[in-house]
Amino acid sequence: MGEISKATLKRYPVYLKALRKLSEEGKKKIMSAELSEYVDIKPTTIRRDFSLIGQLGKQGYGYDVDELISIFARELGEDYDEKMILIGVGRLGTAILNYNNWNHVAGEIVCAFDLIPEKRNKEPKVNVPVYHISQLKEKMPKGCEIAILCIPSGAQQIVNELHDLGIKGIVNFTREHFVLPEGMIKRDVDVVSTIQELVFEVNSMNR
Repeated sequence: MGEISKATLKRYPVYLKALRKLSEEGKKKIMSAELSEYVDIKPTTIRRDFSLIGQLGKQGYGYDVDELISIFARELGEDYDEKMILIGVGRLGTAILNYNNWNHVAGEIVCAFDLIPEKRNKEPKVNVPVYHISQLKEKMPKGCEIAILCIPSGAQQIVNELHDLGIKGIVNFTREHFVLPEGMIKRDVDVVSTIQELVFEVNSMNR
């Protein structure tokens, strides 16, 4: 994909999500101005982002929706149909599973692991099989490289085991500090900090 900024990379899944939805609705061609209304991104930014991948459209003709989906899916990896696992099916983990399939964005969570799977499997909002955490090696989906971490404690041990099983990316919802093994990357999700940042920005606008 070449050297592309992080800001641009964050927008690519947004485009893919919108394009897949448009395709389901029967849309075949789209102009950057039309797509702009769906994703709330300026048309000039969309055209620049698309140009970093190649000559994807023609002026006055627009973009082929299915072709864009194919290109973005390929560039984002494995047709962007990533199989993921979730560790920790408490309230937060269950809430995340409610949003499983990610509305055409990034694959799906195919299974989860917890200390009390027999209880979690009985909950109506849990729509994937839940295995005991001790079954990680046995039940790890083939080709899975991303794990979502929602456990209250013991993160380091789990992360080390995930590394040994081929997990390369961690979406971290825990508050624990842990050392990331070599060859892994993580993205921390801190809802409280995000809210604090937004409050600060809104207050700044009112000054």
